[in-house]
Amino acid sequence: MGGLGNQMFQYAAGRRLAWHHKTQLRIDLGFLKGRQEGVIPRTYELIHFNINALIAKAGEVAEITCLGDNILHTIFIRAKQIIGLAKLSPNVFMERYFHFDPGLMNASDNIYLEGYWQSPKYFEEIEDIIREEFTVRYPQSGRNKELSAAIASCDSVSLHVRRGDFLSNPQTCEAHGVLGTRYYDLCIDYVADRVAAPHFFVFSDEPEWAKDNLKIPFDATFISHNGQDKGYEDLRLMSQCKHHIIANSSFSWWGAWLSLNPIKIVCAPKEWFSGFVGDTRDLMPDGWVRI
Repeated sequence: MGGLGNQMFQYAAGRRLAWHHKTQLRIDLGFLKGRQEGVIPRTYELIHFNINALIAKAGEVAEITCLGDNILHTIFIRAKQIIGLAKLSPNVFMERYFHFDPGLMNASDNIYLEGYWQSPKYFEEIEDIIREEFTVRYPQSGRNKELSAAIASCDSVSLHVRRGDFLSNPQTCEAHGVLGTRYYDLCIDYVADRVAAPHFFVFSDEPEWAKDNLKIPFDATFISHNGQDKGYEDLRLMSQCKHHIIANSSFSWWGAWLSLNPIKIVCAPKEWFSGFVGDTRDLMPDGWVRI
């Protein structure tokens, strides 16, 4: 479910459980291939990474969840249950709340996970594996290669502004809200007090708004050439920066987490949600600063 950042969290939690059981992870694309009612339609984006997972077949999903892809299929599964050819109850592990659920760590094999699983605690045992598998399958080229060299040559700071569906989709807007310029001003000041000559690389789904509204009294490069179909390229560039100012977005969360700088500064918003009351205490790794 969701965009690239959400898909990465879901993969990482499932991958750790598969690693624990020494078995194969399979990914259900049923929702992404469906109508996705009430949300911004997304596509499957993990294909761009070196992940270790297979795509689940519809029949495999139906067997484990006891739900077919239509009424007739569900009736068929129920009939198999009655005559003893299928299990009587679904083997589904639902996300119960936003913060870390230790129950997932001991969940059984042959199980279906449904949720977002947004905490690094779900995959801290296999951090090195996750970092390796979230490398992009293709080498950087063209403008991205040029930017990568520029990022490496300075005290680079990624800065992410998420607007887009946070404004256009009523449900998303109500849950998340949009960060104002005050947050970014505070974060820029925080970084500038600790980094001698910061160069800000600004990523946004509304780059013109960012240019017009962010007041950055330092070198700044606004990145807008990759587009929605190459979000993984922006994510890779973010991860190559030395420091990070993230939005209330799983996309820039991963950009900061994947950074290999051992002394990185990461600024994150205190309020991750607006209308949704969720306990975010397990969302941020130790050392990240909430502003």
